[in-house]
Amino acid sequence: MNTLTVRRLLVDLDTPLPRRWCGGDAFRTALFNALSMSFPAGEQLFIDSVKKGMSELTPEQQALFAVEVQGFIGQEATHRRIHERFNQHLLNQGLKNRYEERILSRRPMLESINTRNWLAVTAATEHFTAIFAEHLLAHPEQLAGAEPRLRDMWLWHSAEETEHRSTAFDLYLALGGNRAWRCRIFKAVAWNFAFDTGRQTLLNLWHDGGWWRPSTWASGWRMLFGRQGLVRLGYAPLKRYLREDFHPSQGDGALSERWLAEHAALAPPVRSAA
Repeated sequence: MNTLTVRRLLVDLDTPLPRRWCGGDAFRTALFNALSMSFPAGEQLFIDSVKKGMSELTPEQQALFAVEVQGFIGQEATHRRIHERFNQHLLNQGLKNRYEERILSRRPMLESINTRNWLAVTAATEHFTAIFAEHLLAHPEQLAGAEPRLRDMWLWHSAEETEHRSTAFDLYLALGGNRAWRCRIFKAVAWNFAFDTGRQTLLNLWHDGGWWRPSTWASGWRMLFGRQGLVRLGYAPLKRYLREDFHPSQGDGALSERWLAEHAALAPPVRSAA
């Protein structure tokens, strides 16, 4: 099992954000803001699913996962708090967080299904965030012109998402999860993730007032479908989740390790799960 380090991010999240903090780019700012709007409620669902999964393991299995799960919960709780602070600035700018409402509306359903399938939802969503994280670490130009403190926040979050990408997946397997349900749930999560992220991005652009400018959509095309675009480069690794032999650890964590090592002073350990 993995040992995951809980870190404290030393960035200024008190100073108000510029409206288009990502290099003055309306689309990139709107998309990053949309993703951030999902994190506090989403991260809490991840934490709760993992806690519930742990409670249903045998004592021997719990002993195997205890250290990793402690680190997972610590990292996700830190992400939740950081993005709550970031999102407060978005609220102050007048943005409406419909994404969070959608996530919270699904909570009763997730709590009513069996724990194994709730973990499958978490594992599938964590795969999306891991693909996005690896892409951002490999292509930091997606944050070109961003305020340094906010660029650091996103890259720190990306590095830690890559670190703990296997936790929920391994718990799902430990509870007897199979490929058929894993893939079925992944497809449902993919639809909801794409719809909710796209809808919130459009709402953010509407509020920004830049939704009608051709330059906004040109930027969106480059970010998503250009030569180094997220969808263009991320589709193949995303689809690997459906393979019978898939495991999240097959991803390359070298960029995450390097970023965390190079920015140890920016994100020092609070505690280690060990």
